[in-house]
Amino acid sequence: MHPQHHTLFIDYCAYFNGNHDFFECHEVLEEYWKEIAPGDKMHPLVGYVQLATGFYHWRRGNHTGAKRILTKALVNFQHNKGHIFFHEVDYQQLITQVAKTISAITMGQSFQAFQLPLSPSLQQLAVARIQQLPSTNSNYLLHKHMLRDRSHILAERQESKQRKSRRT
Repeated sequence: MHPQHHTLFIDYCAYFNGNHDFFECHEVLEEYWKEIAPGDKMHPLVGYVQLATGFYHWRRGNHTGAKRILTKALVNFQHNKGHIFFHEVDYQQLITQVAKTISAITMGQSFQAFQLPLSPSLQQLAVARIQQLPSTNSNYLLHKHMLRDRSHILAERQESKQRKSRRT
C-alpha cells in the first residue's frame, strides 16, 4: 500500500478538501507522523500538518501566525521535493497554491481555502471518505480548538513543570 493511501492520510485529505476541518487535519496527520517518523521535524507529514494549521489560523483571523506557519510548510515541502509523500499529490501545484496563499495573507485578503491537488486514485479514496464526514457549521470549525477536552495536555504540562522543578 502506498503511504498516502493510509487511512489517516486519506482522512487528512477528506477533512482538507471536504468540510475544511483544518483542526481535524492536524489531529489525524500528527497521529500518522508520530506513527512513522516521530521526532523528524522535517518529515513531509509535518509540512502537511503545518499547512492545515496555517489555514486554521488564517480562518480565525490570525494572519501573522498563518503566514509564519504556512511559510514553514512551504520550506518543508521544498526541502522534501521528490519524497514519496508527494507521489499522490501534484507537488508543483501544491507549492504554487501555498505560495499564492502566503501572498494573499500578506496582502490582507480574507480567508479562502484551496483543494489539495490529489491524484485520481487518492481523490477517489478521499471523496469516498468525504461522503462519510458529519456535517459541521462554520462557527464550530472556527473555534474547535477551544471545544476539545484539554485535560490530558494540561496534566502533561504540569508534570513537566514538576520534573523541571525537582531538577533545580
